[in-house]
Amino acid sequence: MKTFVWKELSAADRKRALARPENRRDARVIDTVKAIFDDVAARGFDAVSDWAVKLDGHAPVEITLDTKTVDAARAQLSAEDLAAMELAVENVRAFQQAELPQAGPQIAPKPGLSLQRVYRPITTAGLYVPGGTAPLFSTLIMTAVPALVAGVPNRICVTPPAKDGSLHPMMLAAGGASGLGSIWRVGGAHAIAALTFGVLGDYPAADKLYGPGNAYVAEAKRYATELSGGPAIDMPAGPSELLVIADDTANAKLVAADLLSQAEHDKDAQVILLALSAAIAQKIATEVAAQVERLPRATIAKASLEEARLFIVPSLEDAAEVSNLYGPEHLAIQVADVDAVIPLLTAAGTIFAGTYAAETFGDYAAGPSHVLPTDGAARAWDGITVRSFLTSFVVQRATREGAAAIAPAAA
Repeated sequence: MKTFVWKELSAADRKRALARPENRRDARVIDTVKAIFDDVAARGFDAVSDWAVKLDGHAPVEITLDTKTVDAARAQLSAEDLAAMELAVENVRAFQQAELPQAGPQIAPKPGLSLQRVYRPITTAGLYVPGGTAPLFSTLIMTAVPALVAGVPNRICVTPPAKDGSLHPMMLAAGGASGLGSIWRVGGAHAIAALTFGVLGDYPAADKLYGPGNAYVAEAKRYATELSGGPAIDMPAGPSELLVIADDTANAKLVAADLLSQAEHDKDAQVILLALSAAIAQKIATEVAAQVERLPRATIAKASLEEARLFIVPSLEDAAEVSNLYGPEHLAIQVADVDAVIPLLTAAGTIFAGTYAAETFGDYAAGPSHVLPTDGAARAWDGITVRSFLTSFVVQRATREGAAAIAPAAA
């Protein structure tokens, strides 16, 4: 982890130190995404298939989640894993149901005038679920279930295959538990293009795209939403990020575990530590170095740690300043007085407050979606909620009396 003393950095040095990894918007990524979109726009599903074979080694296929398929997948999983998955589905459904907005109050600014905001689900949601070497069935749950609660009629889920062309049985079981009718085995920028142009079977083009991904997926979502008539996107959701604020009371082992839980997601992920003393910084750095060697995905985590940053800051106020400038996807706080920090924070996808609020709980089972804004977008964007799958509009009614009352002002 590259180490900096915040107070010793100039404004320019601070900006450079907080910069995201450059390859998140590498020119080669942008050019490749454009080539894929141009090809899919011209040749449709055939282009998607060619790119899938070239990049993933397997052509796209729709896997129907009928009872036989789901039962076969569940049979390959332990009772404990199934119970954990079902608990996550239950928690996500309960949290999103509690946040489902109802029609607003009827407001009558004048006799005979009525104004009311109402909500409707979007028609078609394109759900991108990272797969391949690390199938994130939790992302499936945290996109598909909020869309189900919102009442979205068309939920199109895409996810890349493993090297042998398979989908992990937990992905299929989670899809069934989340009420999906099928999953498309296709990933990458070509899957985003397929959702954008509506070339997957009989499904229409997606009205909105959801879900995180690598640099190519993030760029594909950006590109798609800039097209004339293109889909909306949930947020800029790219490679994972975690920022931790820790003082001398922090548990170094737990902080290191949290940092590594994000670092092992993707070589393009970034983790940042804001330490309130050199002593706790050293303890945590030592723990990170020890724990990374024991990870099954140590190679990926080590690549990610090349872009990790460790800042020594003199106060909670300075820590909050740095965090707000960065705008992290995930923000974990391990300090003696958590409540003194939270009011100072203005930009984060989600906050894990306190020693035992482990980031992994939010990743898998707490209830709120873990699909959150990255690349500093938390300064203006929310993470996925049930509201992300809704549109709203105001119904304006007027009687003859009401029209007469407002007509002079509108003339």
